[in-house]
Amino acid sequence: MQIIAAKVSSIDAIWYTHYHADHTHGVDDVRAFSVRRSEPLVVYGSRTCVESLATKFDYVFDPMMKPIPGTTKPEADLQVVEPYEPVEVAGFEMLPLPVPHGDLDAFGFRVGDLGYITDAKRLPERTRDALKGVKTLVLNALWFGKPHPTHFTVEEAVNEAQRIGADRTFLTHLSHHTAHAELEARLPAGILPAYDGLEIEF
Repeated sequence: MQIIAAKVSSIDAIWYTHYHADHTHGVDDVRAFSVRRSEPLVVYGSRTCVESLATKFDYVFDPMMKPIPGTTKPEADLQVVEPYEPVEVAGFEMLPLPVPHGDLDAFGFRVGDLGYITDAKRLPERTRDALKGVKTLVLNALWFGKPHPTHFTVEEAVNEAQRIGADRTFLTHLSHHTAHAELEARLPAGILPAYDGLEIEF
């Protein structure tokens, strides 16, 4: 629905941060984009993420599985990315940045002046160092106060944002426990809550 609202008509590649359902179970909608392409979309993820996708969605990622004549399926190829090893994605150099998220590592990234980290509980020193110098940073945060075992609180995200020092930081993956207006009022300068329909130009 967000893609429709944003009037996105084509996708060049897909980056999966990790294999949790809220991040992967829209994969079937890839067919709306892949059916218009002459070659499959390339899907990037960590080794564990790619292995999970190949198992859960074998009808998408197993080239031996063909759709019934008269039907289509999403056409996509999996590619493993390794921590801190740059990879070219749709013409951009992206740096995979692992962050702890419960019992797995989610893979954020840096591309140019943008750093994107979701579903993180903390930033390893090497990931934090790789984000130094970004102008725009996206970080996950749930709510104020009570710690969460797998996600930043707002306070933890603000602390990390200030250590990195981007010109602007957008908090995402927010819960319904804190209203947008309250976040805007309580966040320091340069740190903002993201919202549905937000567009950022680079």
